[in-house]
Amino acid sequence: MDEEQKGNFDWQLLQFFIKIIRTVFIGLFWMLINIFLGLYLGFGVPEESTPLRMTLFYSWLGLSLAGYIYFIWRTWRRKMPPP
Repeated sequence: MDEEQKGNFDWQLLQFFIKIIRTVFIGLFWMLINIFLGLYLGFGVPEESTPLRMTLFYSWLGLSLAGYIYFIWRTWRRKMPPP
């Protein structure tokens, strides 16, 4: 009985967990990059930046957010097969 339970690993559950971890990790990495550029380097702060730098930063922010949302959509659009 124990031999059957050891060999019976749920690979679909592992793939689901990997999707969750990948989504969270890439989202946090995306936020880290944008916080660094916007706040630490001052590209997103009006008192510390020029209008051109702010325009470029917020354009990058919007495009990268669209890319991240597209990545999430591509990752999660496939339904898991029933057990």
